[in-house]
Amino acid sequence: MLYLIAEQLGFPGVLNLFRYLSFRTGGSVATALLIGLLIGPKFIGWLRLRQGKGQPIRTDGPQSHLAKRGTPTMGGLMILTSLTLALLIWMDLRNAYVWACMFVTLGFGMIGFLDDYDKVRKQKTAGVSGKVRLIGEFLIAGIASAIIIFAEGNTQLYVPFFSWVHPDLGYFYIAFAAFTIVAFGNAVNLTDGLDGLATMPVVIAGMAFMLIAYLAGNKIYATYLGIPHVPGAGDLAIFCGAMIGAGLAFLWFNAPPAAVFMGDTGSLALGGAIGTIAVTTHHELVLGIIGGLFVMEALSVIIQVFFFKRTGKRVFRMAPIHHHFEQLGWSEPTVVIRFWIIAFVLALAGLATLKLR
Repeated sequence: MLYLIAEQLGFPGVLNLFRYLSFRTGGSVATALLIGLLIGPKFIGWLRLRQGKGQPIRTDGPQSHLAKRGTPTMGGLMILTSLTLALLIWMDLRNAYVWACMFVTLGFGMIGFLDDYDKVRKQKTAGVSGKVRLIGEFLIAGIASAIIIFAEGNTQLYVPFFSWVHPDLGYFYIAFAAFTIVAFGNAVNLTDGLDGLATMPVVIAGMAFMLIAYLAGNKIYATYLGIPHVPGAGDLAIFCGAMIGAGLAFLWFNAPPAAVFMGDTGSLALGGAIGTIAVTTHHELVLGIIGGLFVMEALSVIIQVFFFKRTGKRVFRMAPIHHHFEQLGWSEPTVVIRFWIIAFVLALAGLATLKLR
């Protein structure tokens, strides 16, 4: 909004700063962070008042988690509020890619909200059926993928480390892109099982893709690095900035012991947002490296279910894998901080692919 106002005025004087993507990205970080910190206390109080018993806790999970019973959930609404307001202030409202990302973020957030609401209302650990959720997610991701693909006209899949390998998937790319978005949204959702566990890795992934979006949107840098140039993708750096600011503000209240959980409302939305940014910048495979922690969490559940159905035995003491380490005797803060370190290292490894081609 501010960018269009400054443009209409001809970017006079200090308003010339709005020409620079870096300035608007920094502004989105600060704005989302400030809004999140300001609304946090009252928002949590309102959630606690409205939800009563709060987040239902699995009785078959780690016994230490039973102490968290009553903690309000749906804290993802705080993230979505600060993220959306910051975006509307700092983004170029004509950018189709940012609108596609917002569509996925708010759409996935709505699905997560309905799931959280059902859990709190019925005091059950299962809400909306998985089949209904997946249908809704694929519908939203498919529409967003089509918008992105028709806007840029590129259906090639770029392979990290091999800049000359980029097969054209044609319209099948829409299905691939939708799968990427849905899969990553659910991977982040599975990771959100400990205080702060998913929040900081999302912020770290957001930082990595903020750089990738900026480079992909700049023809000179994209050509030099041998990555696909996507005109207009640079504005996704503003989206990443808002996500980082909103995530850090939420982490202030979500740090152990958490005063609020983001719930599916936040985890599905943030995972879907990162997946959409990866699709827009054509870094879907790099997403598997940068978001490797989330991939590991999702794979642990798939492996556990597969082997248990086939053999009746468990590979891990409990899945997702963060619970496995809790069962080994690791304290919750130990698991969280060590997983943060893993997420940071994987983000650096993913960024290294930009040059190793």
